[in-house]
Amino acid sequence: MTAKPDPFHPSTKRYRFVVLAFASLVTYGSYFAYDSVGAIPDQLMRVWGVDQAAIGALYSLYSLAAVFTLLVGGIMIDRLGTRKSSLIFSLLVTGGASVVAFAPGIRTAYFGRFLFGAGSESLITAQNAIIARWFKGKELALAFGVVLTISRLGTLFSFNTEALIAGRYGPSAALWAAAFLCGLSVLANLGYNALDRRAGRTLGLVDGSSDRIVLADVQRFPKSFWYLTCLCTVFYSAIFPFTALSTDFFAQKYGLPNTTGEGLGFFQAVFYNFLHMFSTAPGTTSIIIFASTLFAPFAGSMVDRLGKRASLMLGGSFLMVLAYSILALTTLPPAVPMIILGAAFVIVPAAIWPSVPLIVEPQRTGTAYGLMTMIQNVGLMTFPWVNGRLRVRTQTYTASMTMFAALGVIGIGLALALRRTDQKEGGVLESRQAMS
Repeated sequence: MTAKPDPFHPSTKRYRFVVLAFASLVTYGSYFAYDSVGAIPDQLMRVWGVDQAAIGALYSLYSLAAVFTLLVGGIMIDRLGTRKSSLIFSLLVTGGASVVAFAPGIRTAYFGRFLFGAGSESLITAQNAIIARWFKGKELALAFGVVLTISRLGTLFSFNTEALIAGRYGPSAALWAAAFLCGLSVLANLGYNALDRRAGRTLGLVDGSSDRIVLADVQRFPKSFWYLTCLCTVFYSAIFPFTALSTDFFAQKYGLPNTTGEGLGFFQAVFYNFLHMFSTAPGTTSIIIFASTLFAPFAGSMVDRLGKRASLMLGGSFLMVLAYSILALTTLPPAVPMIILGAAFVIVPAAIWPSVPLIVEPQRTGTAYGLMTMIQNVGLMTFPWVNGRLRVRTQTYTASMTMFAALGVIGIGLALALRRTDQKEGGVLESRQAMS
């Protein structure tokens, strides 16, 4: 009698997408916690007795920690494997978020954000390596799109719930909510570990490289990798430092309130805020995240089928320049430039992250993602602080918007250089991704 095939065998597409679900939830809590301080800046400034520059510094310290730890984290992923390394990073994230929630003052919060950053960016790198390990040659860009959608739901809910929690229960409660969600992401990590371990036993997959990984490996990365890394740095330096203080920007320039739905129950107010996203300062900030959350899987599928990754990065950079120019120079309703910026935030990440496994050797993927994210965080360390200082110095955000538009112009130049280099290296980034 012939045994029935196992419908949930690790070699099946169904199993692969269950792995994807758990792997996506691994960073949900960290995305929520990352912007929890940016969602309630006014409350934290009052409680801690600080200004906008200090809130920007919370983001800078996060990125400073990432700069110190990411390359080591990438090498850990390649050596220890995704299971052990991702669990270590998840525990660091939860610990750091808990310190921030406990913080009686800004100094303790600084320490917590540093600890949080040491784990969070390396966790994202591990997540990227997981997706590359399970989906290369299959639905790679689609899988990255799904990851971005689920992860950024954390950011979307952070901007649309943290102000409500802080208003009703105090800012400490809002920060503890972020730490709690980081703890739930640890449980998702354990679920991924169980699934990947079963696949390892069944399919003989090795989690981690037996090769010795050394820093000299970076010399083996092609020129296109370096253009891609610089473009990634410029793009994210114009997005996340903006969202760090954009809630205050929309309140100051456009007079948008922090919350709506007064008099409603908590969950009714959350739902009301989502329905009236364009009418609040945190909600307007979350428009770009909402767009990415909604459309990232479709953009990923399009990239798999269409290719043209460098060309899409070029188009996204143009959109970024347009959006920030409108914010700096006009009084158009902020939803208009934020929708444009949201389109850029859909297109560019969908093209950037799946490009790395196409141009780097599989056993060096973790190192490549770690190095790329480390360099990206140099920008994320610098520009939130610069943004905060410009706001304090000029008492407006016009100079900041001009700075972000200039980063978009640099992105255009890098995308053009990347496209030329890719043509010389065989055109893999502009080609379609074969799927099986």
